[in-house]
Amino acid sequence: MSLNIHSISIMEKKKNKVTLAQVFKTFIWPRRTILLIGLIMIIISRLASLVLPGASKYLLDDVVANKDIDMLYTLLWVVGLSIAVNAAMSFLLTKLLSVEAQLLISKLRVQVQRKILGLPISYFDNNKSGALVSRIMTDVEGVRNLIGTGLVQLIGGTITSVIALILLIKISPVMTVYVLLPVAIFAFIAMKAFGYIRPIFKERGIINADVTGRLTETLNGVRIIKGFNAEEQENKTFEAGVERLFDNVKKSLTSTSLITSASLFLLGMATLGIMGIGGYLMIKGEMTSGDFLSFTLYLGFMIAPIVQMSNIGSQLTEAFAGLDRTEEIMNMDPEEDTEKRKTVLKEIKGDVTFDGVSFAYQEGKEVLHDVSFDAPAGTVTALVGTSGSGKSTIAGLVATFLNPESGKITIDGVDLSEVTLSSYRKNLGVVLQDDFLFEGTIRENILFPRPNATEEQLLNAVKAGYVNEFTDRFEKGLDTLIGERGVKLSGGQRQRIAIARAILADPKIIILDEATSNLDTQSESLIQQSLAELMKGRTTFVIAHRLSTIRQANQILVIENGKIAEQGSHAELIAKEGRYYELHTYQARI
Repeated sequence: MSLNIHSISIMEKKKNKVTLAQVFKTFIWPRRTILLIGLIMIIISRLASLVLPGASKYLLDDVVANKDIDMLYTLLWVVGLSIAVNAAMSFLLTKLLSVEAQLLISKLRVQVQRKILGLPISYFDNNKSGALVSRIMTDVEGVRNLIGTGLVQLIGGTITSVIALILLIKISPVMTVYVLLPVAIFAFIAMKAFGYIRPIFKERGIINADVTGRLTETLNGVRIIKGFNAEEQENKTFEAGVERLFDNVKKSLTSTSLITSASLFLLGMATLGIMGIGGYLMIKGEMTSGDFLSFTLYLGFMIAPIVQMSNIGSQLTEAFAGLDRTEEIMNMDPEEDTEKRKTVLKEIKGDVTFDGVSFAYQEGKEVLHDVSFDAPAGTVTALVGTSGSGKSTIAGLVATFLNPESGKITIDGVDLSEVTLSSYRKNLGVVLQDDFLFEGTIRENILFPRPNATEEQLLNAVKAGYVNEFTDRFEKGLDTLIGERGVKLSGGQRQRIAIARAILADPKIIILDEATSNLDTQSESLIQQSLAELMKGRTTFVIAHRLSTIRQANQILVIENGKIAEQGSHAELIAKEGRYYELHTYQARI
């Protein structure tokens, strides 16, 4: 059964908690057929299980009393058949519903992952990657208790309890009334406990995400940790997180243990009363030993589902808590506003214009102030300035990772805020400062933007990025495994792979953020040649601290305090003897 993202009302309604009605509409009703089959199976299983208590009465009162061997054989066949039916139904039920539950979990994980990847860059800047992994992989697992055997067993257990109750009343109304009193008290305590546990489970998801996120950072930064001899510091941080998780679990265990203890005490008292009342009635001759045994067994069939319901109730509470956190993700505004972004770009030239653009990461704290410039198609625009001046922010705006607070950015005269992100970004290539590589082979990383590229196109990109200069020395060449984030390669090697990846993408607009920052002098010379080829006919934005790498740029923007302090070619800016001249002279001395 498919999971229709548009039908998921719990993901569309911005409420603090997921309600039972929403869960029914979203998860249960679309799977009503398979759940109905499961319910029929559980009813057959429970009816088969009720054969044994009834047979026990006939065994004592009729078979043994009358010494009827033939009836004994018949009774054994009936009980044996009921046991076989019960076992078969239990197996089929688990196989049917457990598989469906895992299928739902898989689809929900895909849906949440797709939603998270569709969120703005700012969301990722404010959340740890490990925490997001926890939200994708862990929070949705609780739905197995809604679609799996848990919910059906809850319904089946209720039906079993009702049938057993009717049979108990038939045997002895007095004993039945006595039993119902502690059962009602137990049900009240359990409902109160579940209400207390739900927010604890929700908080556990948050704590677990925090601990997982920090642990992921620790493992990724192990070289820094060891380099600064900070293992003990990280151990203490992780230990503090684990203690928070333990305190949370301890709270929930207190509640669940209260339910368990209450059930043991109240049901124990019920058993004690039954022994007294039943013994009295048998002494008086008002109840046979067969009736007493049947009552006792039927009582077990009535009470066992109720005790089981407390466990299932705890599981359902955990499921709702996970869905609460999933709903928070699904309710977030996506990066792409489909109501506003409706223009689909087909072929573009690459004219980029900033018209009075301002931007702030935090409200009231602008980092760009009224920035305006033209970057004609096929030209190179270099962004220079001190750290924190706003260079990377301009590049982020060009890449549509950020959106202007005011002003307008256009591509070929079209307002970029109205253009669909996919149609724009397929014309975009980026080589970022952190040159991120994925775990796998060199070949897979270069092919990332165009997995279906031909071998010739791949090798051309490899040659243009001078990747072959070092892969030719590797035993497996392009099929060499590079480890997580390319840890087995040098900084310069990783940078060249990132550049080759951008070359293969064949974009109209290129952003080079410190693209040669990790290269030695020889490698930089080689890369500058390949970049010159890459930039031909493409609109290029270059961010570089090394001013020697941007002499040939068509225009250089000197960014200071979020504004364009100077603008012009290298020669023009040198002649002005302004801020660019100061930066250039300073670097020349170094």
